[in-house]
Amino acid sequence: MASESKIVIIPTYNEKENIEKIVCRVLSLEGGFHVLVIDDGSPDGTAAIVKSLMAQFPASLFLLEREGKLGLGTAYIAGFKWALERGYDYIIEMDADFSHNPDDLPRLVGACGDGADVSIGSRYCKGISVVNWPIGRLLMSYFASVYVRGMLGVRIYDTTAGFVCYRRSVLEAIDFDNVRMKGYGFQIEMKYTAYRLGFRIKEVSVIFVDRTEGSSKMSSSIFGEAFWGVIGLRMRRLKARKHGSDSV
Repeated sequence: MASESKIVIIPTYNEKENIEKIVCRVLSLEGGFHVLVIDDGSPDGTAAIVKSLMAQFPASLFLLEREGKLGLGTAYIAGFKWALERGYDYIIEMDADFSHNPDDLPRLVGACGDGADVSIGSRYCKGISVVNWPIGRLLMSYFASVYVRGMLGVRIYDTTAGFVCYRRSVLEAIDFDNVRMKGYGFQIEMKYTAYRLGFRIKEVSVIFVDRTEGSSKMSSSIFGEAFWGVIGLRMRRLKARKHGSDSV
């Protein structure tokens, strides 16, 4: 496993309180993880902090800067393309705010090494493993995954998880131009697409801890996109079946 290259993609917007700590934690892990930070024009100086760290980690820390908030999904797609062009074997999504524990990264990669094509750091595959979230947000998140399972028929407990490891073959098979959701729903669409393409998906139970520094980027509009986007995914599937195809 150590010989296979691994990169953690961390999108950021105003994460100056967290970015140095999360980068240093990931790069301190055994196994040779690299980090790609994708910053959407953070006015708080997040990108400047990353640039200062790049002198310390010239071979393992990288930065893509974008102008303005262009959406979580487009940030990840930019990161996926960057990582694929450079030949990484495992490509991992992760938040900057320590809601995802860096110590779980080897377990996610290990699940792919043991036969999965996609491994998900799951909050819900063994009950509910969330700490410090308001009850309203917890219920919204949990029942969002219930809704997705019912609407799309995917056997995934945490369809909205943002802690995910992909084998490069999965991302090579996905047409990013057809990925339509840009916010919260992006996570749903990526998992659904991988599922429909027949890739093996495994959930790895993790404990999700709400951020203690910085501010959340979630909003009601992000949940709205996910709700209507799932209906759109179902309609596309039904339309494909009607025309004799079961592709996404």
